[in-house]
Parts: sequence; structure tokens; C-alpha cells
Amino acid sequence: MNVYDFDGTIYDGVSTVDLVKFVLKKNPLRFYKLPFAALRILGYYLHLTDKAFAKTGIYRFIAGIPDAEKVIEEFWNQNIQKIYPWYLAQQKPDDVIISASPMFEIGVICRKLGIQNVIASEVDLKTGKPTGINNDGPHKVTHFYERFPAAVIDEFYSDSRHDRYLAEHAKKAFFIRGGKPEPW
Repeated sequence: MNVYDFDGTIYDGVSTVDLVKFVLKKNPLRFYKLPFAALRILGYYLHLTDKAFAKTGIYRFIAGIPDAEKVIEEFWNQNIQKIYPWYLAQQKPDDVIISASPMFEIGVICRKLGIQNVIASEVDLKTGKPTGINNDGPHKVTHFYERFPAAVIDEFYSDSRHDRYLAEHAKKAFFIRGGKPEPW
């Protein structure tokens, strides 16, 4: 079984940032809501708040979009080409995508790509509030083995050193640099 992070790993960029840009292009009047999210993110970088609080600001921005599910679908129709070709060339039916991004966001693209095994942060699309622990760092290991208790990770791919916890559980680990995998 191969396991992949999503943003910056199989997707060229940060999907949540790209989704916010997409929303602002479609509806520039929503820009007035963005400073509230930016303040939360700034608070995180100044070590005044935690990551979950910061992310909730962005998720609330997305949650407030009329017909959010439809907008997310449109976003992925336009951005599916940002999935790295190297991933598409080696994709297997039992691949696992494990990401800190919200399920309401990456679940759509994974479905389009035929990826059935997705572990992501659970966030209520109607409120933007997390309904569980942010799926990052060591939490990824916990969530992976809760879902696949007897699994063996043959290969693991990520663009973040914060994913070293999962990399340590893989037979082989690859770090994504410049959009291409290289040995961890």
C-alpha cells in the first residue's frame, strides 16, 4: 500500500489557498470576509493561537459560500490538471491519501481520480468548524492505523518534514522537492 500526502505532494500547490483565490475571482465581494481569516492565521504565526483556530478562519470563509459544494466541484474541474503526472503514472487502486486539508475539499478530487482511501481533517462545511482533530503530524499515524490496523506502508510520499512520523513507518519514503519524488 502506498500512502501520499496531498498538498505539495501529488497536488502542485496548496489546494485551500487555490480554492480561496478561485472563490475571490468568482465573487470578489467576498473579499471583505478574508481579513478575519487572515488575522487568525497571523495569530498562529505569532504563536498566539493554535493551528486549528487559524484554519477555522479559512474554513468559515469557504463555508459561507453559497452553494459551496458546487463551487468546490467547479474548482476541481478547473484544477485537476495540477495533479502531478508522476503520481498519475504510478497510481494504484489501494493508494491512501492522508492530508490535513478538509475532507469536504480533497474528497471531491480524490473521487474524481478514483482514489477510495482518503483520510483528511473533518470539518463541517456548513459552519467551517472542525469536528475532530486536525489531521497533521503525528495524528496522521494515529488516523492511518485506526483505519488500516494491519496495513504495511510500502511507500510514503510527502513534501513536508512534519510527515516524518509516517515516513518512519514506511518501507521506503520519498520527499517531494520541486514537484518530483526523491529518497527521504
